Amino acid sequence: MAPSRKYLEVFFLNRKCGILLPIPSLNGKAGIGDLGPCAHRFADFLAESGQSIWQVLPLTETDSALGNSPYSSPSAFAGNPLYISLEDLVVRGLLDESEISSKSGLTEDSVDYSAAREFKFPLLRKAFSRFTPGEDYFSFIRRQSFWLSDYALFVVLKAKLGGTSWHRWPEPLRTRESRAIQEVSGELGNEIDYTCFLQYLFFSQATSLKEKCTSLGIELIGDIPIYVNYDSADVWAHRDYFRLGEDLLPTEIAGVPPDYFSKTGQLWGNPLYNWDYLKKDGFSWWISRLGHSLDMFHSVRIDHFRGLLAYWAVPFGEKTAENGTWKNVPSSEFFDCLSLKFPSAPFLAENLGVITPDVTETMERMGFPGMAVALFAFDGNMKENPHIPHNYVRGLTAYTGTHDNNTVRGWFLEDSTAFERKTLEDYCGREITAENAPDTLIRMVLASIAERVVIPLQDYLGLGSEARMNTPSIPSGNWRWRVRKSQLTKKLSSGMKKLAELYGRNRVGGSKKA
Repeated sequence: MAPSRKYLEVFFLNRKCGILLPIPSLNGKAGIGDLGPCAHRFADFLAESGQSIWQVLPLTETDSALGNSPYSSPSAFAGNPLYISLEDLVVRGLLDESEISSKSGLTEDSVDYSAAREFKFPLLRKAFSRFTPGEDYFSFIRRQSFWLSDYALFVVLKAKLGGTSWHRWPEPLRTRESRAIQEVSGELGNEIDYTCFLQYLFFSQATSLKEKCTSLGIELIGDIPIYVNYDSADVWAHRDYFRLGEDLLPTEIAGVPPDYFSKTGQLWGNPLYNWDYLKKDGFSWWISRLGHSLDMFHSVRIDHFRGLLAYWAVPFGEKTAENGTWKNVPSSEFFDCLSLKFPSAPFLAENLGVITPDVTETMERMGFPGMAVALFAFDGNMKENPHIPHNYVRGLTAYTGTHDNNTVRGWFLEDSTAFERKTLEDYCGREITAENAPDTLIRMVLASIAERVVIPLQDYLGLGSEARMNTPSIPSGNWRWRVRKSQLTKKLSSGMKKLAELYGRNRVGGSKKA
């Protein structure tokens, strides 16, 4: 007997698919993608292509000294001013079209962070000089007061002191002596106002993009790095939330232990949380951070999710992660608090790597989907490998690859072993080449039982390693790939839509409204 209509509606209700594309990878007009018209156009492109998901990377401010990684930021809350759309400022009357038309030295081929800063920041200064704050601005300042004032003072002080890390600042500023903070806040008031102005613009545009995606029936997925930088407004303003010594340096730092991929582990170097203090405080900082992200996104991926249950603590000063120890988080209390604050559970868990049963149990209890990456599927362990499609569970989010992987084509040509290529061919029952590998893996994950499927745009375009977003072991040259406007063709759109329909993942609902 054929399945009932009701059964089919329930079964296909949550079958969704979409694209992984960071904001700076968009084809913006100022050397970098932004939150303005280019982002809205891409949302329209997704809707026309039958897609219902757009996943981005963290939108926090980046640091050129740290390779412009979106996972290394001076603030867990502040948005990146480079993602502010200048075109939007023309609409607001803060800039003239002629002022943003000169783009000498800027290229469409890749993100040039330095050139983008040199072009955009003087124009943002000019827009600030013409800005008259109104109630909308003052309302923003009030709503964001829990992080904005500390962040603005931090970045202004850091600039004034030549970029020196906060723990080397003069004692009254390093320890946030109230009189010193009041005096310097008055002296640097204009720069603080400018910094707040940039954040106002950023979050106005981010909110508009979320509203656009909502109108189109597109789930906008954000990303939260689990740890923060030591030299950040967060650690400077909330030292009790982190494991610091009397000298205000970390006592222990974050990483992961040695494993199959690294004999010495990975030493990330971030300060670790003082979970006992956070618990006494009702986890307010984490609750604020997650809620802040949900103002911009419909759901949020939590990077290194297992660190919310137990973390690898390495003594400060170690050169590798080998001599660390596992330490527990008061996870039951933390997740109970999350359940009360966010009953709809709009979070996805990054659960890649070695995952212990307590992590899986917590994800199931909280209703947090995990991840599977098809590029990890072909090691020959077909019975137990969680990345091979026949082992997927329904609530999963499946990917061909992530921002840390090579593209499928690049993987096939450069990173895969002969054994993996042979296993892939045996699994598919046909010859696999560099040309057909991307389409093969895309179809494989789309056909799976996974609730969400997210494909890096580079794989739909069939690009090689030249389009790779990030190589974790290489500190420079990452996060630069951009899609050209000419690549977002009607042929690509119709092909994506056909696959979404073929595998029961076509977009339903939403209306095309600006």
